[in-house]
Amino acid sequence: MYILAITLFVIWIYLLTVLTRAKLSFFKFVLGAVGMFFFSMFFFEPYLTKALGNAVALVSGVFGKLSGFYEAFPKYSLLFISRENSFISFYIDYECSGIIEILAFLSLLWFFPIYNSSEKVSITLLGTGWIFMANVIRIFVICTIIYYGGNNIFYFAHTVFGRILFYGFSVVLYFYVFTKSHIIRQKVGSFSYGNSNDKNN
Repeated sequence: MYILAITLFVIWIYLLTVLTRAKLSFFKFVLGAVGMFFFSMFFFEPYLTKALGNAVALVSGVFGKLSGFYEAFPKYSLLFISRENSFISFYIDYECSGIIEILAFLSLLWFFPIYNSSEKVSITLLGTGWIFMANVIRIFVICTIIYYGGNNIFYFAHTVFGRILFYGFSVVLYFYVFTKSHIIRQKVGSFSYGNSNDKNN
């Protein structure tokens, strides 16, 4: 499997060089972003998920301790919600760690042609931090809902409300990083906007 993945990786790099020489920016962006996400998930996800789950549990635990709603065990990526005489466990797994969203964002960012390398480094740090904290807030809200509503409301809190909240934060991030920046820096006719390096016609 690794041999196949490495072979595909080499082919991917080669195709990117071809698209670069041909100046086909759109196809390079699509192939680059999709490829980077696939290879990042394949090579790095198994190592990053556990560490990220522990980190989310650790930071979420601070909010849990302040509110008294739950207790965190970062080493095991576990949260225990104490409600009356019952305990509800919340395991921060692959889906809850935020690894998919972070790698998807970085894959799009690093092949997005608007920014230069130094800007991409800065946005990588800020964007990753934003997604991480959005996930922490999501976990805290889910635990709060479960604390007051009990185990019967777990599905709604986690699958419905938590996802809506998290993707709301993601929409804001994507708007400012991709949509707004593209509109500001695009060149329309003889007018250029923002920090476009193109010269006016």
